[in-house]
Amino acid sequence: MSRFKYPVDTDQFQRIREDGKVYVDKTGMMYSLVNKYQYVFLARPRRFGKSLLCNTFKAYFQGQKELFEGLKIMDLEKEWKTYPVLHFTMSGLKNLKVSEAKTKLGNFIADYERLYGRNTEEETPGARFRGLIHRACEKTGERVVVILDEYDAPVMRLLYDTKQLEEMRMMLREFYQVLKDEGAYLKFVFITGVTKFSQMSIFSELNNLNQISMIDEYSGLCGITQEELNTALRPCVEEYASNLEITTDEAYTLLKAKYEGYHFARKSQDIYAPFSLMRALNNNTTDNFWFESGTSASLIEHLKHFPNFNPLDFDGVELSLEDFNVPCENASTPVPMLYQSGYLTIDYYNKEDDVFVLHFPNYEVRQGMVYSLTNYLMDISDWDRNATILAMARALKRGDLSSALTELRSYIASLPYDIITRKEWMAKKKKEAFYKLLMYVVFSLLNSKVDTEVKSVLGRADVVIKTKNDIYVLELKVDDTVDNALSQIDSKGYAIPYEADGRQLTKCGVTISSEARNIVYWRAVDNEGKVIDEQEYE
Repeated sequence: MSRFKYPVDTDQFQRIREDGKVYVDKTGMMYSLVNKYQYVFLARPRRFGKSLLCNTFKAYFQGQKELFEGLKIMDLEKEWKTYPVLHFTMSGLKNLKVSEAKTKLGNFIADYERLYGRNTEEETPGARFRGLIHRACEKTGERVVVILDEYDAPVMRLLYDTKQLEEMRMMLREFYQVLKDEGAYLKFVFITGVTKFSQMSIFSELNNLNQISMIDEYSGLCGITQEELNTALRPCVEEYASNLEITTDEAYTLLKAKYEGYHFARKSQDIYAPFSLMRALNNNTTDNFWFESGTSASLIEHLKHFPNFNPLDFDGVELSLEDFNVPCENASTPVPMLYQSGYLTIDYYNKEDDVFVLHFPNYEVRQGMVYSLTNYLMDISDWDRNATILAMARALKRGDLSSALTELRSYIASLPYDIITRKEWMAKKKKEAFYKLLMYVVFSLLNSKVDTEVKSVLGRADVVIKTKNDIYVLELKVDDTVDNALSQIDSKGYAIPYEADGRQLTKCGVTISSEARNIVYWRAVDNEGKVIDEQEYE
């Protein structure tokens, strides 16, 4: 039994502190924000601790000093004044019709009106919100703190419903407009969300809103930094390693590959997804928790409007700073949504060209994306897919590349006949792009059984598979020749990084015919170019 209590079932700061659950101290950064800005906006992916941060701000401004014993803010804050706090969790309005959302928002306001009073002449959410701020300030003698968590939740599912989106926008605009008008009554405004919507108009009207989402100093405000895992959480990692019967260094390597990789600024700290990390430490497993908590339906709906998208194009894509701020409903690619939702993150900042290079943050997210794509792309059961992956992995582990490729060929043949021309997905895609995506999906899934790298940037082999005794470097060609595939491996030096590894190195060219809709020929050679095995299909 663990000697640590992990906050896997709550985002309530008060409960975490009172129950003695693991809490990583962010209060120093919070204090800095409060004393630097009046209006703050923070964008982070879902399941990244935004709600916990909002609840921590709430406790701080309500003067609950006892909850902060032992935290950094105790050395910084001297007054501990109590302010009226209006905290709205806007996720409660998602998936609702505009009329339903308006009623529920009214109910949120009513909860505070019971404390500070109500003027019945105030009818709309905006009018009631304005009056509420005035009365709270007058009754307490202190300016008001407003916390809006997940401000964009009500519109995420309305992105392509023009009528409903406009009605929701107008209703929320009247509510959010109050924040600009009533600045004299406001002590601090903190707003969180996943993405930016131009039609929300909160950004254009709140021209004094400070977006800290890409500021280096606050890159670790949500999530767990590498430094925090190395220090405050090291005892947790040591216990985790002991329970898995591995070394602490091995545990760090495992957790990093699965859950780290997020960067939110030019010089961002290395960030772990807290939702997944805490569950991994609590359960002593390495499951894909982030995606198990629910793949974003709004993301899948968004991707349907980009029929030519391919994950191969995402890993390594470059964005300027302006591109990050492109509203999702106006974007020409799904990249802004993928970044803002956490499916892509900053790999590094190219100072010379002033661009950010993006990639999938970690294995957990890549696998989650792949599983989502298989369900979206293919009418085939999980059983058939997983059986194929297991059979391929077993063949590769025993050094039988031929059987692995035969399994792959059988899997492709089992796909529905009309998959390449299916209207909602393939009608506008080239066949070559489809097969590249199919190979990406299959070999990415294989990574759950053997160590597999899939091409992500120009100049790297399509697939590299590592087992205990072998390394396979594969190049895939559609409507081309095996000779060209093998030639590319040599001319680009794809196999060179593995020559000194000590394991058997095999280079393999695989050709796929879009007419036959399957693998038609493959050839495997050793590092000297000697043919080891090959197969041509009728």
